[in-house]
Amino acid sequence: MTAQHDGMHQIGDAAAAVGLSLRTLRHYEDIELVPPSGRSPGGFRLYTDDDVDRLRLIKHMKPLEFTLEEMRELLDIRDRLAAGIDDELERAELLDRLGMYAAAAEERCSRLLTQLQAAESFASDIRREANRRRSSARSAR
Repeated sequence: MTAQHDGMHQIGDAAAAVGLSLRTLRHYEDIELVPPSGRSPGGFRLYTDDDVDRLRLIKHMKPLEFTLEEMRELLDIRDRLAAGIDDELERAELLDRLGMYAAAAEERCSRLLTQLQAAESFASDIRREANRRRSSARSAR
């Protein structure tokens, strides 16, 4: 990623670093999920390294089918915890919510792993059948 404008990155650099499209980053701005931290004098969106990290987190949540609202809530929880909270009860509640997200991510990963194993089994079965049929066709000649 090429840093520009006092340590900030233009939208194309941020999108490339994370592997998301420009359209997706613009959408995240529109829905106020990850707005850019600034604008260049020419009006280009500028993202900090922290913004890029937030985009990476969201990208990792997408295959686990977290909703945009869940992504927003998790980002908020992390931001509030990072800012430091004096209220012990509030901190405990946020940590509980963070733990719930961790458990949900683990459960969803397990479900995806089960689906992947089924898909790999199917691919293996089809590959064996294709090889068997090719062998039979060659033997028949």
